[in-house]
Amino acid sequence: MAGFLLRRLANYAVLVVLAASLAYLLAATALHPRANFEDRVPRPPDAVVDAELSRLNLNDEVPLTERYLTWGAGVLRGDFGRTWQGEPVTAELWRRTWVSLRLLLAGTVAGCALGVLLGAYAAVRQHRAPDRLITLGSYLLLSAPVFVLAVLLQSAAQKVNDVTGVQVFEWLGETGPGASEGTFGALGGLGDRVRHLLLPTATIALAQLALYCRYQRSMMLDVLTADFVRTARAKGLRHRSAVLRHGLRTALIPMTTYFAYTFGLLLLGGVFVEKIFGWHGLGEWLIDSITRGDVHVVAAVNCFAAVAVLLAGLVSDVLHGTLDPRVRTGDAP
Repeated sequence: MAGFLLRRLANYAVLVVLAASLAYLLAATALHPRANFEDRVPRPPDAVVDAELSRLNLNDEVPLTERYLTWGAGVLRGDFGRTWQGEPVTAELWRRTWVSLRLLLAGTVAGCALGVLLGAYAAVRQHRAPDRLITLGSYLLLSAPVFVLAVLLQSAAQKVNDVTGVQVFEWLGETGPGASEGTFGALGGLGDRVRHLLLPTATIALAQLALYCRYQRSMMLDVLTADFVRTARAKGLRHRSAVLRHGLRTALIPMTTYFAYTFGLLLLGGVFVEKIFGWHGLGEWLIDSITRGDVHVVAAVNCFAAVAVLLAGLVSDVLHGTLDPRVRTGDAP
């Protein structure tokens, strides 16, 4: 198992370098930070603009290879450069990373867990009422893009607030103004954060739930009629135990690989969710930086996304090895 993970880590390290390099080269080629100085009144002289862009390593008149080597040397030291306004990218990257993690973590865990459970239950109840209801619900969720789902949840939450006369749901930003300064102090601030977190978490969880539910149902149907499940039943094991101990564990193995493949979609959905719900995380920062032509920010966010996807792949490998003993012994196909 250790050798397997070390080989994976070596492969992932190479992929991270390639992904980060490609992200920077594409951003430096497609974006034009010089345009930010065009609308200033009075417009700075060209020499001043060139000097400022050169200081920030954003001058498009400097050869791309030279700019890339300067940026790469900084990244090796943990420095992703500066924005076109001269602010350090690294500090803001970490701050916004924690914002995005708070938003994505709960929704991802809830969506994956519920999707697997509902998919397995639908497979066990194939062609019955629960299976048909779960299938209908998952198809409805799959047909709605994440930004449509977010707007629908906002509309439903507004109606709940109107009917109850209480502001049960909040959906703009992480917290409300002065939330921790009321009667309950820090406890009131925590409650306010939870209320702001409910809708964006539900949006991400429902989108993930639909994907995992359909895939888990398909995998579970394949193993329910497998020989090893029938053999377990023939040896006297109850149906429930045979399904949980043998069927579900085997059906979870391909789900670990599916998790790695869908993690990129999760990050993409997070971009829309942050923008719609007013969370100041990486997704919002990326969109705003593209419009400003902020090369270093775009490259840094894409670099982080590459690392996150590959870490998801590593988690997938660990889970795969835990569920499938052939991986640990080197006998896996």
